[in-house]
Amino acid sequence: MTRSPADLMRRNLLDVFNEPDPARRAAAIAETYAEGVLWHEPDRIVHGRKDLERRAEEFRAENPDWVFRPVGPVSELDDIGHLGFQYGPADQPPVIIGMDIARTRDGVIIELYTVITEIRTPS
Repeated sequence: MTRSPADLMRRNLLDVFNEPDPARRAAAIAETYAEGVLWHEPDRIVHGRKDLERRAEEFRAENPDWVFRPVGPVSELDDIGHLGFQYGPADQPPVIIGMDIARTRDGVIIELYTVITEIRTPS
């Protein structure tokens, strides 16, 4: 099944980075990203599905009670998808606000850019 950039952006945020179960997260990663995916974070570049899987696990371990929440609708143009997000403790104001932008090909993400636009002090 070929997924649109909008579908992939939702899966990236909710089915991968919000998924607490490692097996379900790994399955979502295999379906959502190309084997050689590049993920550009503000402080590093992650290469390939396995490293992306490790990094997603680190996020869960660093802040196990935090969740990603989409902000606004997903937008897409040709092979590009964009989705704003908030990240922070569940049921509290977000600590981090940003956006993900992805290039897709053949129904998977081939390159992902995470841009942080605001960091707030937790209450």
